[in-house]
Amino acid sequence: MKAEGQGPDGACRRGALARWALAAAAALTLGTPAVGAATLDDVRARGHLICGVSEGMPGFASIGANGAWTGLDIDFCGAVAAAVLGDRGAVKYRVVTPANRFQALSSGEIDLLPRANGRTLSRDTELGVRFADTLFHDGQGFLIQRGYAVASVLELSGTSVCVMAGSSAAQGVETFFQARKMRYQLVPAEQWSTAVKSYADGACTVLTGDITLLAAERSRFTTPSDHVIMPELISKEMLGPVVRQGDEQWFSIVRWTLSALVTAEELGITSVNIDALRSSPNIDIRRFLGLEADLGRGMGLAREWSYLVVRQNGNYGEIFDRNIGLKSPLALERGVNNIWTRGGLLSAGPLR
Repeated sequence: MKAEGQGPDGACRRGALARWALAAAAALTLGTPAVGAATLDDVRARGHLICGVSEGMPGFASIGANGAWTGLDIDFCGAVAAAVLGDRGAVKYRVVTPANRFQALSSGEIDLLPRANGRTLSRDTELGVRFADTLFHDGQGFLIQRGYAVASVLELSGTSVCVMAGSSAAQGVETFFQARKMRYQLVPAEQWSTAVKSYADGACTVLTGDITLLAAERSRFTTPSDHVIMPELISKEMLGPVVRQGDEQWFSIVRWTLSALVTAEELGITSVNIDALRSSPNIDIRRFLGLEADLGRGMGLAREWSYLVVRQNGNYGEIFDRNIGLKSPLALERGVNNIWTRGGLLSAGPLR
């Protein structure tokens, strides 16, 4: 099933695709490296990318009544499809679970996991997969009702905390509060839904969990704006695209597609202004647009690959804003997911 109707849909799509086809043919003629290109060859042969996604993740991967997938994960898959096939819609989505996602990837059932479990040493070295980069910085945070006179988690001493019993979040609370000699009271629940209800009923002051979970639950409250996700994280989870081991070309394509999204935001390139920037004298922008260098050749991609990624999907900030940003139901601040020049953790290697 192809993703439909999400993100910028360029009026010059037909011309861009024609340019992509010509450039891709030229890249192949010029002797693009063939070693380790199995995934790229497979994707091009079938004419679409297969992305493994988790169902029912508001803002990240969810399917509407019209059968169209939307979310940050979906848009990243669209970005890879634009880079490889010249069309962000050339994607089919396969639902995977935490129990089978890595097996589906390593067996070749899917080409890419856009945002799987957090990157750890054991996952990166023992599962036959490679983590390309970080698409979203998650971590454990706290949800509190607006109006409490606290601005920092360091002011939560003496508070009661709703949490799922036996979870890593419960351990995280104990480690954080005990290390700082802060008083606290756990209000444990056997199920996450029960912890959420306890918080909503006033049985505790704060609810704790990954900020993606907190944002999703907040969006379901009668008045979401009455609840605030506190700014600090007490743990970190680096979530990002995962590929199979052994295909260095595909690894590079996925990693540099993410870098292109971030670089575009750093350079001020958007889906709206990208065509106007063709006359820019800025050498970094001209490289990005494929005007001064053929940066796709080494990966087997068209000269315009990064132009197509942003023209059809937007830059990282555009993707974040429309899916999980302040104007979306999840209403997440950029925070650590902002670019480094604005105090966040996102940065990208130079496209040159």
